[in-house]
Amino acid sequence: MSELLVSVIIPTYNAENTIDRCLESVVNQSYRNLQIICCDDCSSDSTWQKLLQWKEKDPRIEVIKNDKNMRVAYTRNQCIAKARGVYIAQIDDDDYMAQDRIEKQVCFLEEHPEYAFVGSGAYFFDENGVWRKAKPKKSSPVPRDFLWGSCFITPSVTFRAEILKLVGEYRVAKETRRIEDFDLYMRIYAHGYKGFNLPECLTYYYRGAKSYQKCKYKYRIDEAKVRYKGYKQLGLMPLGLIFVLKPLIVGLIPIRLLEELKSKK
Repeated sequence: MSELLVSVIIPTYNAENTIDRCLESVVNQSYRNLQIICCDDCSSDSTWQKLLQWKEKDPRIEVIKNDKNMRVAYTRNQCIAKARGVYIAQIDDDDYMAQDRIEKQVCFLEEHPEYAFVGSGAYFFDENGVWRKAKPKKSSPVPRDFLWGSCFITPSVTFRAEILKLVGEYRVAKETRRIEDFDLYMRIYAHGYKGFNLPECLTYYYRGAKSYQKCKYKYRIDEAKVRYKGYKQLGLMPLGLIFVLKPLIVGLIPIRLLEELKSKK
């Protein structure tokens, strides 16, 4: 039986130091029938030149470029527009995949048609190596679980392409500029679909010093707006109002400390 086509989408921006590692992990997947789509968000470094070199090395790789910097939601949608696969797997330019990630996720989705997408656990790493093994708290989250935040690790997720396109892909808006993934998952659930988390760590997720810089207050206001809209769509109001305020309160606590506290739960 031939393998179904899987489209891997990779948004890139100033990733000259990490894109080789990312693409190396994708082209060496045990699952071979891949369409690998990279969209560069108008990088100012040598990322675009590196993408062109990779395209010459592997015919499965396609590269496109935004005319100006449009941020990640728009850039992911540019990749999705080119996707021909039955499934769409995403990874970010500073992360990388375990060799059997796509194989395991496709197998799961083929065996479980009731799920619209599947994620996994992830190894958090920085310049010094892996520092945390992050396992999902819920294998099959329900809408109420979104009160506490996103239930999925974005670079680990693979979608059914038809459902991702049905719900309108990533929403490009001012308030989704940093949490477009959380917004998408809630919209998928609001449409009556659901996702699953495999317990294995199938993605290496970069969480270095820059990941823990204090989030600007305007972005926390954006998250509150996304939560409000999402909770209304999921029927979580009025209880959800309390959790709408969470990003504004949590902003007072150092992010790395929050991650450490989560790991001890």
